[in-house]
Amino acid sequence: MADHIPFVTGKDVCSLVNELYSDSAFARVPLDKAEGLLDLLDETTSLWLDPSVDGMDDVETRRSRLGPDGKKKRKNSWFEFMRKLPNFEKIATPPYGANAAEVHAFVKEVMDRCAAHRPAWITVPQFPLVTDSKRNKINRAMAAATGKWKISSGFSGRLILPLVFTHQRQVKLKADRNSKVKQAEMCYNLAQADGLWVVESSLGDEKGSSTLRKRLSSVIALHEELNDRIPARIRIAGPYWGLNLVLWARNLVDYPAIGIGTGYQYLLAGGPSHQASAKLALASLRRRVGVKQLGKWLDSAMRALGPSHPADADLRDIRRNRVVLSDPARAKKQVAKAYKQWFDMIAAAPEAGRPMALYQDLSAAFALGRSLPPLPEAGPARRPEAVAEPLMLNCL
Repeated sequence: MADHIPFVTGKDVCSLVNELYSDSAFARVPLDKAEGLLDLLDETTSLWLDPSVDGMDDVETRRSRLGPDGKKKRKNSWFEFMRKLPNFEKIATPPYGANAAEVHAFVKEVMDRCAAHRPAWITVPQFPLVTDSKRNKINRAMAAATGKWKISSGFSGRLILPLVFTHQRQVKLKADRNSKVKQAEMCYNLAQADGLWVVESSLGDEKGSSTLRKRLSSVIALHEELNDRIPARIRIAGPYWGLNLVLWARNLVDYPAIGIGTGYQYLLAGGPSHQASAKLALASLRRRVGVKQLGKWLDSAMRALGPSHPADADLRDIRRNRVVLSDPARAKKQVAKAYKQWFDMIAAAPEAGRPMALYQDLSAAFALGRSLPPLPEAGPARRPEAVAEPLMLNCL
């Protein structure tokens, strides 16, 4: 089985997982969507069920959503699911004043609902991390309640402690990370957890920002520090576009969490989804680009390279099928397929050689990008090599 863990968010993702990622050892599914998705996944894929408590980061924005007209309210399915849980409002609303008994009742209900689906793994209920310490107490209380539930329920699966960071300030400097690592260690022990899932949800490593190299380095340092303090049997990172693969290749995590065609930046449960236009994978550049105005760029890129260049076939195939691939569903599948091929290429290398294999692959993408005209993208992402460069510089 492959190490990647697809994050399943909808019925279309189930189809792509079954078709392209059937060798995944595990798939993560949110509890509030489980009823509609679990029957669509291949029964050979082990289930990681997440109770989606991280959506409690900001409950007020999830009570309702604006309709297409910008005025009419429509129900938020995540909120409608969560609000029926015992003591939801007390736990979800600052100053998080629920007592131990109320927290225990909430956690027990959440974990019982997860366990009813017989998952291999369950995420420990936790709020996302913020810059200050105001959520530490409630997170410790939920971790402790989870540990008690594990003993009383006889659950034989694994518990995964989530560390969902929400701003780069929380991981930028070691002094910032120290308190988060200490809190994580306490919650891990209280919950009697077996693994860690770590993601920096504000990090979009496809954007080509000039600060990305340092941001990626900070997240890598965070994983090194967590590994030093917490003997987790299961270590997961992402989803990201490429940082998850860097962490996995460097053996800092066991599993890279991945999006399937879209979703290469983690979104907290219940929040608004990104309604971006269709994007296609340029495999030779190890990045995605928007379909709009891509045809003209492909023509100029192929002229710059010439037909004998190894990347010409990749670009020519996209140019030939660009109109068909502009359909969002087809674009999503094209990206998912290209990403799978990228992962498999790295996985084929001996474990000790994966960092170098990924470095060489990204170096080739970087060198190619430097020889091509600017992409029809906004900001720093216009540089064709902008995505590969910071990943390449953090591989070794």
